Order: sequence, then structure tokens, then C-alpha cells
Amino acid sequence: MELFSIEFVMALLAIIMVDLVLAGDNAVVIALAARNIPKENQRKVILLGTLGAVVIRMVATFAVVWLLKVPGLLLVGGIVLIWIAYKLLVEEKKHESVKAESSIMQAVSTIIVADMVMGIDNVIAVAGVAHGDFLLIVLGLIISIPIMVFGSTFVIVLIDKFPIVIYIGSAILAFTAGKMMLDEPLMKSFVEPLGMGKWVIIAIITVGVIAAGRIKKMRRAKLNLEMDV
Repeated sequence: MELFSIEFVMALLAIIMVDLVLAGDNAVVIALAARNIPKENQRKVILLGTLGAVVIRMVATFAVVWLLKVPGLLLVGGIVLIWIAYKLLVEEKKHESVKAESSIMQAVSTIIVADMVMGIDNVIAVAGVAHGDFLLIVLGLIISIPIMVFGSTFVIVLIDKFPIVIYIGSAILAFTAGKMMLDEPLMKSFVEPLGMGKWVIIAIITVGVIAAGRIKKMRRAKLNLEMDV
């Protein structure tokens, strides 16, 4: 992908959006894990925990990029990304289970382990959006660091005030998933005759994910309302 081409810039903007809606949640985990640490050591815990999490995430992202070159795995990766896009819309975040630790090393290890578990979706999403471009992957990881360290409050306020941010992020993931699946070499004989119809299918996948997530949220809200009555 040519540096600073329209395609490059659009992919970078997509990665920033993905980081906002996915890495922001990890920022909350960092804050919760470090909340019982003395004030003078909290910054050290956050920086050490984030550094460890980013190193592991970097290795995992490059591993995913390599795996996506294996025949058939673009299709599998696309399906996983569709699920992530849907889950982003309907999942109710619960951070109360994140244990606050009192020692520096315990808090750092909690942050790293929690990020490993919660960061899987972010790794797959960034790898997919970057289309194997290592510069974009590195930029995506660099962008995620300040979001994870400093962005918890900002991201939560942003999403609470503008819920459309979640929908935009989910749409980007669903679009990327559709493109990944149809770019799979094993799908070539099916996709090539479609011509521009390929983009129609990608649009249907994107709209379908958003619609499914919206319907699920409306049904849940209706059920919660009925239970409160």
C-alpha cells in the first residue's frame, strides 16, 4: 500500500476508529486494576502494564497477519471479525470483575493478562483493516498506546455522549470482514464473475451486522423495561 495514498489514509483512519471503540475499553481495565495502588506508583503501574500489553499485542498482531496469508484463513478471519462487529454493538461491558491489586507487580500482571484476553478482538480487527501492511500495523499499535494510557475517561464520555461512534466502528469492522472474506483466494472463482456485485455483498454484510445489533439492543431494552414495570 503506497504511503499517504487515499487507500493508506482511509485504512489509518479506520484503525484509529477501531482503536477508539476497542482499545478504549482496555483503558478502563488498566484504571480499575491500578486503583488500589498508592497514587505515587499508579503512573508507574500504568506505564509498565501498558508496555507489557503492547509488546504482547504487537507479537500477536504480526502473528495474525502471518496466519491470514494461509489459504482459507482470510475467510475464517472475516467470519470472526463479523462476530466482533456484532458483539461490539450488543455486548454490555462489565468491568466489576477486574480485581484491583495492591502491589505493583500484581497490578501490572493483571493489566497484561486482562489485555491479552480482551485485546484479541483489537488484534484481529487491526490486522484485518491493515491488510497486511506492517507500517499501518505499527501505526495502529502506536495510536492505541495513548488511548490505553490516557484515554479511558475521554473514550467513555465520547461513546456515552455520541453512541453513533460504536455504530461507525462496528460498520468499519463489518465492512473489513466482508472484504476479507471476498478477497480470500479460495473465493476467487465465485467473486470474479460478480464484478461490482462484490461491493453489493460487502454492503449487505455491513448493513446486516448493524441491523442485527440494533434489533438485539432494542429487544433487550424492551425486555428490561418490561421487567422494571
